[in-house]
Amino acid sequence: MSSLAFPLDNVRFEQDGVLVRRALDLLQSPTPTAEVAAKVLGIVHGNGAAAAAVFSLLGTDPRFAVSADGVWTLAAPRVPSVSPAPPPAARPPWWSRKTEPWNGEQPEQISFPLRTLRDEEWVVVDLETTGGSPKRGHRVTEVAAVCVSGGRITETYSSLVNPCRAIPRMITALTGISDTMVAAAPHFHEVAARVSETIAGRVFVAHNAAFDWRFLSHEMQQATGTTPAGRQLCTVRLARKLLPELPSRKLDALSYYFGVEIENRHRALDDAVATAKILLRLIDILEDRGASDWDALQVVLGKRAQRKKRTKSPKSMEAAW
Repeated sequence: MSSLAFPLDNVRFEQDGVLVRRALDLLQSPTPTAEVAAKVLGIVHGNGAAAAAVFSLLGTDPRFAVSADGVWTLAAPRVPSVSPAPPPAARPPWWSRKTEPWNGEQPEQISFPLRTLRDEEWVVVDLETTGGSPKRGHRVTEVAAVCVSGGRITETYSSLVNPCRAIPRMITALTGISDTMVAAAPHFHEVAARVSETIAGRVFVAHNAAFDWRFLSHEMQQATGTTPAGRQLCTVRLARKLLPELPSRKLDALSYYFGVEIENRHRALDDAVATAKILLRLIDILEDRGASDWDALQVVLGKRAQRKKRTKSPKSMEAAW
């Protein structure tokens, strides 16, 4: 039984070729998750574990689609199990070409367009959780992802998530998210495919990125058996480099400084949208300082921030001018 890798740009998942072909045969008609688990994976019982296994196999494959009530279908016409041979004039893929001794000619050059920070594909993620550490059993209660490119927000996604555990009263007091609100919400494995699709190929951004990345990786591992990978940017760290004079780089402080309003603080979508707007303002500052692409951004992040007195720091951007 061979294993084939299907990369989703910056996010990578492993899928088994035999099982995928079996799913392609089965899903000629809509099929519930439990039936897919039984007929494709041989899992008759297992409930959440069976569903998670199905999502791990099919959730990130663009050929498959799943409805909100867990019914799987083909997202496109059936893909043949064995690809037809390329026409004689077609150039064979690079992995099948034979390596010939160098004949003195210059090798074929492959160039990629240099993408500016403004045109980069970003996805700003914010998670609300039941506590501070997934290692202590805490889970996600709400997830939001805001796509940014071309200097503007292009797409948003958010969902409450049933954490399968009680939400502490202090967390409810902070976020407003209660046990009643998430009782009928989808479990994370039910939104995992959509989350994966949204972050695929984009730079992961968050305010205190280590926290959100740690929880996202844990939930994806639990739901699909895999974890995301790719470039990451923390807006807290970037603000420290660009605005060392500010006494605080918390989300509230930066929102006040840049004049960004947050309608519902500590709700995932509103916090993610605010962080996305702050990201765009930070990109403005980077461009003003001559840092226009990802490599230049890494140089800025590697610089040691200058120490400045904070006793007379501006409290808002308007006060700084």
